[in-house]
Amino acid sequence: MMKQITLRVDPENGSDLLYIKDMASKALKVSLESIDAVQVLRRSLDARSRKPVFQIQVAVYCGEPLQEIMQPVSYRPVKEGKTAIVVGTGPAGLFAALRLIEHGIRPILLERGKNVRERRFDLKTINTDGTIHPDSNYCFGEGGAGTYSDGKLFTRSTKRGDVKKMLSILVHHGAVRDILINAHPHVGSNRLPKIIESMRNTILECNGEIHFNARVMDLIIKEGAIKGVTTRDGEYPADAVVLATGHSARDIYDLLDQKGILLEAKSYAMGVRVEHPQALIDSIQYRTPERAPFLPVASYSLACQVGKTGVYSFCMCPGGMLVPAATAPGELVLNGMSNSLRNMPLANAGMVVTVGPELYQKYSKFNHFAGLELQKEMERKAYEAGGKTLAAPAQRLTDFLEDRVSSTLPKTSYIPGMASFPLADVLGPFISDALKQGFSIFDKKMKGYVSQEATLLGVESRTSSPVRIPRRPDTRMHPQVSGLFPAGEGSGYAGGIISSAIDGDASADGVFAYLAQ
Repeated sequence: MMKQITLRVDPENGSDLLYIKDMASKALKVSLESIDAVQVLRRSLDARSRKPVFQIQVAVYCGEPLQEIMQPVSYRPVKEGKTAIVVGTGPAGLFAALRLIEHGIRPILLERGKNVRERRFDLKTINTDGTIHPDSNYCFGEGGAGTYSDGKLFTRSTKRGDVKKMLSILVHHGAVRDILINAHPHVGSNRLPKIIESMRNTILECNGEIHFNARVMDLIIKEGAIKGVTTRDGEYPADAVVLATGHSARDIYDLLDQKGILLEAKSYAMGVRVEHPQALIDSIQYRTPERAPFLPVASYSLACQVGKTGVYSFCMCPGGMLVPAATAPGELVLNGMSNSLRNMPLANAGMVVTVGPELYQKYSKFNHFAGLELQKEMERKAYEAGGKTLAAPAQRLTDFLEDRVSSTLPKTSYIPGMASFPLADVLGPFISDALKQGFSIFDKKMKGYVSQEATLLGVESRTSSPVRIPRRPDTRMHPQVSGLFPAGEGSGYAGGIISSAIDGDASADGVFAYLAQ
């Protein structure tokens, strides 16, 4: 027989399978000898109780073979036949390509940036001398924005597709198996590059193609159907195109607009990054002066409503660092990342406010680009506030709440540095007032969160795309262009690595159905 039970285990024994097996035998009132195996299915830390405990769901096997929790993954070389172009090698693009291979369709991936290793040199120059390569940065390049910004794999998009399959594909390509069972799985920006390389090798071994430094300049459309794309190096014909360009490919939105292809404005969120000492977050969450060595570094997730406006934390990075995520000169954008050990002294998170029609009126002349223009304006203001460098305008959290310019600033993980500046002048009254009310609410939920040790740095403006590329729900194709499949964050239908992967996977199913007609 096999039974599933949930156990509450002390953190110091949370990974001890012998201890867990003994607890299972007592919970089921069976002898240890009768249990053939105990398999951990899911593990989450409950820090709400007086003493933190792991809540562990386990499968207990007695006289029955152990079942593999990882879904089988196999790929076979694609023979001559139908081809599909995938524009972008972020999670939506890579997972779309792997799914196309499963369907026997040969993918041709076009990436505007460099491969995941060469990309690192451009990231170094961004941090050290402020030079931004427009096609190779924290947003563009093999692996997309998620590769060098933390690698969190948690998603609430469980109804959109098979999360376990996406995680199994990552494990198949080198991720640790713990992501299959942890409630908030995380890979880390130091480990993701090897996984991305492994996924690339699978695609190439199956006769797919990947072209770097291949920025798409035009779409080839004939009689309402897409026939391929044009890059700087020439034309690439194909039977279908998956557009998985990410949330920052503004030139693709311009291209679609110039060709009269329908676009829509959508709501998104903007705000700041907030940075605390990790030890302070640990002490708040675990309610102890120091974190016990067997406990993971603490994280948090905060959300509230201020009137009709949502205020919430985004992309929380415990033991992490802040990075400059701009994609062009003259703008300033911040993001956060953590390595797998999450052992840096500071924690950071986006603290953002939902923006939409109430702020778009000022930009109504830009039609579906209203939200994009708001985003551009705030990023320009942040750049100017930082002294027209990549230094971030910053303010102590307590000073922000009291409308004071900070005379001194705490230490930061942000390498380009900070410039003291009243952030309300960058954010505008709508966002800054909502943040002030939100922080007051969050300090009641996490006593001590509002602290002189906390720093706000601006701006966090690329939470998701301010533009949506419409698609039909039944076919996943654009309603005007047959064979064009918008996918991932850039299309406005996903946010994060796993939701983008799910979206790319499903878009490949749409391509298969289209080409089978």
